[in-house]
Amino acid sequence: MSKTQKIVWWTLGAVVVVGLVAWGVFRNSGSSNVIKIGSIEPLTGGAAVYGQPVQDTIELAVAQINAAGGINGKQVQMIYEDGKCDGTDGANAAQKLVNVDGVQAIIGGFCSGETIPAVPIAAAGKVVMLSPGASSPALTGISPYFFRDYPSDAFQATVMGNIAYNQKGWRTVAVMEEQTDYGTALTNAFSKSFEGYGGKVIVQAFPSATADLRSFLTTLKAQQPDALFIVTQTPAVSDDLFDQLIQLGWRPPLLIGDIISGDPAIIQKYSSQLEGAIGATFLPNASDTAYEAFINAYQAKYGGVPPYQNYMACVFDAVNLLAAGIKQVGYDGAALATWSRTVSNWPGASGNITIGSDGDRAGGDVPIVIHGAQVVPYVAQ
Repeated sequence: MSKTQKIVWWTLGAVVVVGLVAWGVFRNSGSSNVIKIGSIEPLTGGAAVYGQPVQDTIELAVAQINAAGGINGKQVQMIYEDGKCDGTDGANAAQKLVNVDGVQAIIGGFCSGETIPAVPIAAAGKVVMLSPGASSPALTGISPYFFRDYPSDAFQATVMGNIAYNQKGWRTVAVMEEQTDYGTALTNAFSKSFEGYGGKVIVQAFPSATADLRSFLTTLKAQQPDALFIVTQTPAVSDDLFDQLIQLGWRPPLLIGDIISGDPAIIQKYSSQLEGAIGATFLPNASDTAYEAFINAYQAKYGGVPPYQNYMACVFDAVNLLAAGIKQVGYDGAALATWSRTVSNWPGASGNITIGSDGDRAGGDVPIVIHGAQVVPYVAQ
């Protein structure tokens, strides 16, 4: 090789090295004036009813952050991917955000089903994930790169198991479970709690696409349970199930998951059927000034109060909490993952947030009952 050729190859090598270093700086800084943050939520499919308000809430928080000067002088730019509440789509969304867009942080997924398979992909790329809605106990301690500001369903199940067995005196509870990661995890957690006291759980699982649920309900009714626990993930499935309960004329005492108790439209439509239904859910303090400010800002921007307000308060907090972390430790997934375990009593719209060493939000759900088409605190009789 001639001296001239050596110089050419050395120059090309130097350019490549400089380019790689520049890419690393770009990837970890979010470019000179933009910080890119990924987001995974169900934008299409049966769970899209959650995806749009999640995106609206994120956009509200981002607009406020950018109007105030951004994060360390850089504007926040969101990249939205559709997880469809589905494992395959959630994994594909994570792959794109991590390996194509090069984000260092992801808000989401919102559903457990789209989140669980996305976590290993994010962790492999040293990208932090903050979920404001995925509540499956399977996510507890799943990775140091994952944390959430919505409580695990383990709390919800424990509260309901105790009420059902020790306060209501029920000994057999039937479960109508929509077969999703959320539904299965909540059913399993409830079964563990209720059976731990000595109760019996009869589970009837069904695919989300099942239109006719009457045969499943008839089978459960024939076993004469003391109560029926309804675990659904989407409003359409909840609507079908309650409608067919009415058709069958079955009015058992009800337990309900937090998806139903957080759906005002379903509660209004089936207020008679749901009267006295018991559940457990995460409830922000409605009189807290930070919560009121969020509700007022959402209403001013979109012309109405946010649906699923307990979830949306956590979505709003997720954006602002992540922004606080980037301000503190920089736009770096590994640094943010370490920082996430130091979050203690951070004041948000959903209340003060503390993240445990397992990535879960400290605290949990409180018991509620449906009365007069309203969700009110449950008081033991």
